[in-house]
Amino acid sequence: MLVRLSIRDIVLIDKLDLEFAEGLAVLTGETGAGKSILLDAFALALGARGDAGLVRQGAEQGQVTAVFDVPAKHPARALLEAHGVEADEDLILRRVQSLDGKTRAFVNDQPVSVQVLRNLGAALVEIHGQHDDRALVDAATHRALLDAYAGLEAAAADVARRWEARRTAADAVEAHRIEVERAQREADYLRHSVAELGKLRPEAGEEKTLAERRAAMMQAEKIASDLRDAYEAVAGNSSPVPGFASAIRRLERRSAQAPELTDPAVKALDAALAAIEEARAHLEAALRTANYDPAELERIEERLFSLRAAARKFNTPVDDLAALADRYANALALIDAGADKLGVLEKEATEADAQFRTAAAALSEARKKAAAKLDKAVNTEIKPLKLDRAVFSTSLVSDSNAPGPHGFDRVEFWVQTNPGTRPGPLMKVASGGELARFLLALKVVLADKGSAPTLVFDEIDTGVGGAVADAIGMRLAKLAARVQTIAVTHAPQVAARANRHYVIAKGSLDKGKRVATRVSEVAAERRREEIARMLAGAEITDEARAAAERLIKAAG
Repeated sequence: MLVRLSIRDIVLIDKLDLEFAEGLAVLTGETGAGKSILLDAFALALGARGDAGLVRQGAEQGQVTAVFDVPAKHPARALLEAHGVEADEDLILRRVQSLDGKTRAFVNDQPVSVQVLRNLGAALVEIHGQHDDRALVDAATHRALLDAYAGLEAAAADVARRWEARRTAADAVEAHRIEVERAQREADYLRHSVAELGKLRPEAGEEKTLAERRAAMMQAEKIASDLRDAYEAVAGNSSPVPGFASAIRRLERRSAQAPELTDPAVKALDAALAAIEEARAHLEAALRTANYDPAELERIEERLFSLRAAARKFNTPVDDLAALADRYANALALIDAGADKLGVLEKEATEADAQFRTAAAALSEARKKAAAKLDKAVNTEIKPLKLDRAVFSTSLVSDSNAPGPHGFDRVEFWVQTNPGTRPGPLMKVASGGELARFLLALKVVLADKGSAPTLVFDEIDTGVGGAVADAIGMRLAKLAARVQTIAVTHAPQVAARANRHYVIAKGSLDKGKRVATRVSEVAAERRREEIARMLAGAEITDEARAAAERLIKAAG
């Protein structure tokens, strides 16, 4: 509910702070005192369109702050959470209006868009008046109001879930059908491609591995040629080993005759033979290591050629050929198994549709019964409101051929204002005063179901008096027992039933140089005086005071 409203520099209001509580609060005052200014300022805080003309003359900007106390699970908190706004305690809505026409919106001192503020305001407050476009009389809300009245929210939510499941299943059928049809159009190409790629059997990373192996083998071929030449020089026909061995034997036979001449040479030749033998052994090992199969190199080159040719043909990197083969194979599998899967999906979609239609049909029947009860209750309420010849009805049109997330039903509140006239939508048929009273009756019946936590009624008693005004007051008080209700009124019968009474008046400031609107809460004698003024007009008589006292006591 609304707990505080603060206004700064809006039209004739320079500074105003009002505290509100549960129950019925009324605002009264003479015509032109500023009641509409107060409501316009409140609407600005709720996200209404801004206007530079709202800024008080002499001020650079105006500001309105509305503080609400709402339960932890109220939809308004979920709305703020969805937009990343923290709201653990009170909700503080603030709107700043500048002279250049621009506005800024804040919730709990965090900047938000005007649209967020407007959505939040709609969840917190309903303003109803004779020609007020802020009133929640949009036909789009009527179905939800009917569901709230009958306690059908859970059933409606179940229908919405089944509608979503139905839509998901239908989308799956359509998507699969498109895939199968596309695959069938490409069947010949796919079969040829799958056969070709299946014969090639490409593997991811294969090109790199083969290229590295080929480079290594080609390098080994060059080294092997040099190794063979070296080996031939060391161990081939031109090897020095036989000559060295023969020379050693001859020198050894002469060793006894002149050892000092032969032994050093024999020792050096032995070392040379040993070195040559060591070189031969190393060369043999190197040749074994560098050995390769020329046929293998040829196979590698042929494989690389085939892979790269396929990559060019299919316009894809060699490494993606394996994935492409899988993709083509899956597409063919769709063709081969698509009909079976499509049949399964179609069966699931049919079942989902049947479940939705069963739930929607049951909801429609429940809504029809609830509509009859709602009509009876509202018609009982409107009789004392000078609408005794009018008839309220709930137009419920069910069309199973036009289903939606809310089922089959289109719900709209209709009225017939006089016998013999054609019934029609509430907003089109009812006049300003009639509309306000119809809405009051509807709200009394709905009470706190499907309602914002704060209701504002703007002069819905205009043009009525006596018993009708008293009937309006009784219903506002009845409504206020369930939902915080604020009424701008000219009817003393309504004012007498208020829990809190505020008087709006104009006053002079700065020695009469400017005028300001003031709002004050009144009680006891001052309240009696205000109601007496509403009864008598400009001159308050003792008779008016006595009548005011009787109204207050009767209301109490």
